[in-house]
Amino acid sequence: MARIKYIRTSTTHQNTARQEQDTQKYDRVYIEQLSGKNTDRPQLQAMLNYVREGDTVVVESYSRLARSTRDLLSIIEQLDAKGVSFVSQKENIDTSTPQGRLMLTIFAGLAQFERECLLERQAEGIAIAKREGRMGRPEVQPCADFASIVKDWQDGKTTAVEAMKRAGMSKATFYRKVKALNKMAANA
Repeated sequence: MARIKYIRTSTTHQNTARQEQDTQKYDRVYIEQLSGKNTDRPQLQAMLNYVREGDTVVVESYSRLARSTRDLLSIIEQLDAKGVSFVSQKENIDTSTPQGRLMLTIFAGLAQFERECLLERQAEGIAIAKREGRMGRPEVQPCADFASIVKDWQDGKTTAVEAMKRAGMSKATFYRKVKALNKMAANA
């Protein structure tokens, strides 16, 4: 009967120290720094392959194991099928009891609901910011003599690189603005 600790952060920039405080109590510790948005994580899979009947898997918080209710319950189901208990320290959940299994299901559903609401609010905020022009780079406006710079370049009086320098534009912006200028001239 082994006690196994699973530790995860979403990125390598995040620190696992908070979750590692009690690792000396465990027979095995699995640590990874990958997003929890799916279950295709090497250390998670290694832990799931290692566990045996009677073992207990411990996480600091159930959100470390999975982000979606479906993934969390699927992992717990895999553990149950092997006769392995699951303990979430922060939420004080132990799936070896009926109450623990109920609480896990409720908490996981609420966490997923909150995450979906957060993503919805974020998308709404981005849409508003874009509408108000507060997002993205401001469009580069051609200088007053852009048409004459382009004419000099098209007539061979200057190189493209010199024309871009005079216009104060990158290569991509220069050609995009030339295309727009030509299109305007064709429609006029």
